[in-house]
Amino acid sequence: MGAIARNIANNITTSGVFTSSAFANSSVTGITVLANASDGITLISSQTASNSASISFTTGLDSTYKAYKFMFSNCHPRTDGAYFTFNMSTDSGSNYNVTKTTTFFTTFHAEADNDNGLQYNTPDDLAQSTGFQTLCRDIGNGADESCNGNLQIFNPSSTTYVKHFIGNLNGYLSSDLTRNDFSAGYGNTTSAVNAVRFQMSSGNFDGTIYLYGIK
Repeated sequence: MGAIARNIANNITTSGVFTSSAFANSSVTGITVLANASDGITLISSQTASNSASISFTTGLDSTYKAYKFMFSNCHPRTDGAYFTFNMSTDSGSNYNVTKTTTFFTTFHAEADNDNGLQYNTPDDLAQSTGFQTLCRDIGNGADESCNGNLQIFNPSSTTYVKHFIGNLNGYLSSDLTRNDFSAGYGNTTSAVNAVRFQMSSGNFDGTIYLYGIK
C-alpha cells in the first residue's frame, strides 16, 4: 500500500468519514501521475477573421466526436446591421449548400429601456432552403459592437441521420439594444457534413471562432 493510500486508510472513521488529517495540502511530491481532468470538451482549432469575407472550417469535423461546438468571440461586422450566418458542406468545402429546415426566435432589450420583447422571426427561418442560416441578426458596426455565442452540430459524420444544430448568440445591435437570438434546425442530408462556413450577410467581419469536439 502506498503512503498516500495508507494515510487515507488510517484516517477513516468507523462511520466512513475522512478525518482532517487524511489529506495534506502542503505537498503533492508523492503523486507521480494525475488523472485526466478533462471536462469532455477538446479544442480542435481556431481561426481569426481580420476584415475577412468568410471563415471556413474544412478539417476537424469527422467521426471522432458525436457533437461539435463552435464558439464565437467578438464577431464584428464591417457593415452596419449585417447578419452573422453559416452553412454546411458535404464535399469538404467545394460547395456550402446543404438543404435546411430551421426555426428562429429572439429576445431583445434596448439601452434606453423603451423597447423589449420576445418574438418569432419568420424571415430568419428556412424551409428546405440551401441558403445561409442566420445566427445573429442586425449587428452594429460601431467600435464596441459585436456578437458572441455558440453553435452546436450533432453527429455530422452520420450517414443515417439528418444533421441537427442549435445556435445561441447575443448581439449588440445597430439600434443600441441587446438581442439574444436562438436558432435550430437540421441539415436535411444523410451525407456526412465535413465543412462549415461562417460569413456576414453583407460585407466583411472581424472576430475569432473556436471549434471544439464534445465527448
